[in-house]
Order: sequence, then C-alpha cells, then structure tokens
Amino acid sequence: MGAGFAGVECVRRLERRLTPNEADVTLVTPFSYQLYLPLLPQVASGVLTPQSIALSLRRSRKYRTRIIPGGAIGVDLKAKVCVIRTITDEIVNEPYDYIVLAPGSVTRTFDIPGLVDHAFGLKTLAEAAYIRDHVISQLDLADASPDPAERAARLQFVVVGGGYAGTETAACLQRLTHAAVKRYPRLDPHLIKWHLIDIAPKLMPELGEKLGRSAHQILTRRGIEISLKTSIEKAGPDEVTFTDGRVVPTHTLIWTAGVAASPLIATLGAETVKGRLAVTADMALPGYDGVFALGDAAAVPDQGKGEGAVCPPTAQHAMRQGRHAAENVIATLRGEPKRPYVHKDLGLVVDLGGKDAVAKPLGIELHGLPAQVVARGYHWSALRTNVAKTRVMTNWLLNAVAGDDFVRTGFQARKPAKLRDFEYTNEYMTPEEVRAHVAASRAAQ
Repeated sequence: MGAGFAGVECVRRLERRLTPNEADVTLVTPFSYQLYLPLLPQVASGVLTPQSIALSLRRSRKYRTRIIPGGAIGVDLKAKVCVIRTITDEIVNEPYDYIVLAPGSVTRTFDIPGLVDHAFGLKTLAEAAYIRDHVISQLDLADASPDPAERAARLQFVVVGGGYAGTETAACLQRLTHAAVKRYPRLDPHLIKWHLIDIAPKLMPELGEKLGRSAHQILTRRGIEISLKTSIEKAGPDEVTFTDGRVVPTHTLIWTAGVAASPLIATLGAETVKGRLAVTADMALPGYDGVFALGDAAAVPDQGKGEGAVCPPTAQHAMRQGRHAAENVIATLRGEPKRPYVHKDLGLVVDLGGKDAVAKPLGIELHGLPAQVVARGYHWSALRTNVAKTRVMTNWLLNAVAGDDFVRTGFQARKPAKLRDFEYTNEYMTPEEVRAHVAASRAAQ
C-alpha cells in the first residue's frame, strides 16, 4: 500500500529477492510514480520541472509488480481484504496473504476557521505546480490592479510551518518573487512581503542552536519576516489573522505545519501511537499474521535512541525501512526469523535556494555554499533512477545559468483549488464500514 519512499523501496527489494514462482506482488497507488517529496519546494519555485521529481514506476520492462491505480480506503485485517477506490471511483476488494502498509501521511490540519477553505498545502505534485501558478498570478493581478490596497494584499504571502518544508518553501518562493518583480516595472519591490510563522520557539530545532540561528539570519537578511510562538487564528479569502492579533491582508496562505498519518490507519481498528500504527521493531503489527507497516504511517521503534523512541517521519528512515520490511516479509514467507530495524541517523540538509543552505551531515555543521553542495548532492544521489538524476541536474544547471522563468502553466484557473481539494481525506471508511462492506461483498458472491 503506497508508492512513497517506503512502499517503492519495499516493492523493488521484493522483486529482486523473490522469484516469480514464490509470490505475486501488487502495488496500490493513485499515481504510477514515486514522488521525491524533499524537492517539492523547488518545483513550487520553478527551479525544477514537475516531471523531474516524479519517478515513473512503469519505465523499466523488467519490473513485474501489478499496479492498481487507486487508493486504499479500508483494510479488514481479519478477512485479509483491502478495500480500494480506483481512480474511476469504483470500489474493489483485493485479497492478500501478506500486506505492507506504507500509505504515508497527509497534511496535518487543526480546527482553525477558514483554514481548509483558504490555505494551500504542499504535499502533492499538483499542489506544488498550482502554488507556482498562483504566486505568479498574484504578481500579474497586482500589476493590473489600480487599487493600492489590493496591490499590497496580493504582494503579501504567508507560510505557516517552521520545519523543513515550510522554511524551504518560503525561502525558494521568496527568491522567485524577488526575481520576477524585476519584470514588473509598475510594482514596487518593497511591497513584496513574505511571512514565515511557527508555533515553536525556534526555527527547525532539529538542526541545533547554531545552524537554526544561521538559517534564521539568512531568511531575515532576505527580508522574510519570521514570527515564532505564533500561529493562525482564522483565515479568510483576502486576509489572515495571527494568534498575536495581527491581521495580514493576503491572498496567499501556504500551510506546511506538519503531517499526520494517512486516514487509512484509522480504518484498521488497531493500536496507534499519536495517530501512527503501533508496530514492533521488525515492523510487524502485533496480533495479526502477515501485516507489516512502516514509513510516516507507522510508529517504528527507534532502536538507536532508546526505550520509547520512534523513528521520525523522514525520507531517510522510510527508504531504509522499505528495504528492511521487504527482507522481513521474505523471511516470514520462507519461515526464517525477522530482524529488528536499526539505523543511525546520517544527518540533515536544508536547501534555502541559490547559494544558501544549512546542513549537518554525520554531525558536522555546515552553512553557505559547502552546505548547498552537500544538500543537493544528497538529494541527487537519493533519486532512484538515472533519468531523474539527469533531469534534476539539467534543471539545476539551467537555472544557475539562465535564471528563473515566470510562465504560468494554466493550473490557476477560475475555480480555486485549496487544501481540502487535493488529498481526499474524506474518502476513507470507518472500521465498521470496512467489515460490513467486505461481508456484503462475500455474501453477494
């Protein structure tokens, strides 16, 4: 279940290690590509094209996995049936012997008035492309408007979330708007204001005191207004109210304040840890035969950090968990013992665009151009295919030589699409609905 980092790594390892006579492998995913999520902010800012970070799962003929184009909306663990809504809205039941749950995560939202109706997310390829069109359209509309108040509102942008996604998004899009405004002689560049807010007391605390402060200084120097210990009280179509009482007139609210496990996990009726499925160190679900879970949707114990710690929802862990889970599935299939997942953190990288970056590879603190080399080198090496590596490197070189382009692709249509329109979180069944659906389907056969 799922074609993110964890799911794809698991599938590829199963294909390599299992013979066609041992098992049939099926992958359930709405899209037949793996999305390299850490580079989404660069797609939103136009540094990379969307297809450069969408790695096709059908490109090679040697892969034998059957792909079902749809999303799992429920799993009956006792009946061993997965309920799938296909991309044509057909509901189908898929029986299994072993299931690996890697549905990933969705954007975490709160009960804030107007949030899902007026905010943009940055979790999917479509959202990244849409945000780019929207931001450029704000410059177009501000340039065309005779109203100074409307012009100022369209040139204010708010990003919520001081983690990696929010910080990189604000940094990359701020560079885009300040490069683009030079092509709009009627606009005052000083009217462009970017706000980055977060409820935490520090920006990206995972980086440590020194690097976090360095990132804070880089963004502040660029003119991004950072507000910590602050969140959103309510959101409207043309203004946002902060919890400190400020009202910011804006048409752009980008919400990147964390992720939550896929709603699929709630359909299982199993134990969870802060919304993530509680699994053992070998990524098996206690009490159920042949069920494994990993990635953002599972609370995999972090053996390297001691009792009670769980692995953070990062690409680094997901990729390694995928390969390890595949080995444990194979071991179960062949009657061999499973092994616990153990991994040492390799460090963190944050690309702030241009020559700006901060990184902490293997505990070594870097900033500026050396950090940028490490950050882009890590992302480039982590791309799974040579085609993707070539496309990304070409995009980077072209952007470095020719600069940004400011073309809208047409996603910004008359009907706006906001946070609630991209992730389909209302499509999932309850555990009772799953069991009733499976029982009714069997009775009808």
